[in-house]
Amino acid sequence: MTRLLAFRFLQAVMVALLVGALTFLLMSLLPGDAAYRIAAGRYGYDMVSTAAAEAVRAELGLDQPVIWRFLAWIGDLATLDLGHSLVSGKPVMEAVAHELGSSIRLAIGAVALSFVMGPPLGVMAGLRPGSVFDRCLLLLTTVTRAVPHFVLGVVLVIVFAVSLGLVPSAGHGTLAHTVLPTLTLALGLAAVSSRVARDATIDVAASAYYGFGRLKGLSSFSLFTRHGLRNIGVPVVTYLGVQLVYLIEGVVVVETLFAWPGIGHGLVHAIVQRDVPMVQGTALAMGLMFVVLNTLVDLANHWIDPRGRKV
Repeated sequence: MTRLLAFRFLQAVMVALLVGALTFLLMSLLPGDAAYRIAAGRYGYDMVSTAAAEAVRAELGLDQPVIWRFLAWIGDLATLDLGHSLVSGKPVMEAVAHELGSSIRLAIGAVALSFVMGPPLGVMAGLRPGSVFDRCLLLLTTVTRAVPHFVLGVVLVIVFAVSLGLVPSAGHGTLAHTVLPTLTLALGLAAVSSRVARDATIDVAASAYYGFGRLKGLSSFSLFTRHGLRNIGVPVVTYLGVQLVYLIEGVVVVETLFAWPGIGHGLVHAIVQRDVPMVQGTALAMGLMFVVLNTLVDLANHWIDPRGRKV
């Protein structure tokens, strides 16, 4: 476990350097004048002039060589300073933390709801493969997974917000605002996690150790809880952990559809405005979050599956 944590720490350092370098390079290669874009983000497109763009260029040192600006960013990163937004002037760390917090709340809710819906249905189908329930679940999950997020979100808005008036159609700030975006993401996750749980259940039920448990005279409940549940949990936890990474990075379509101030939505605006520190800080947060969540998934699987522990 110590070796795993050390490896993940080294991985985090490499991710920080690689993400910072690639982000800076790609932003520098974008067409157009970055000074005009930043000035437009500050003052509005109708107020941009050559003088305003030149003032921004001189203020931010955009006429300096790219390599010097990148080395300055690396130096700031070593002191845990991500700089300030070129548009708003706010600290990047503060802005990213706010956006990341919004995405984390949405992602955790979606994963938790999908965990309640998907795996239990998948286990029930896996215990009776080929049954009517299994076939119906396959049809339902295939259709749900095939529907794009924005279509599913619009349908939910029409049904629950417009027709029934139960929840707000968009916005943020209250628990009611999280219902529709969370449900939109959770349905897609539940569709896949149910299939993962179903296939894992079939594999476990056909295994030699599961058959040996039957020979020992264990009841179906005892056999499933003692020898099946944990083995089914490993692929399910791994899948949900990976999906949580992508959700935290922000399903931009869902965040835009429901006006949710997540990190993916913020990244799009930062790229359009050529706000390089914000883009670098956001991309860095996404990369490090991937490493952190992978580590948590490894720790969870280590606890679930006793075969990975030393006796």
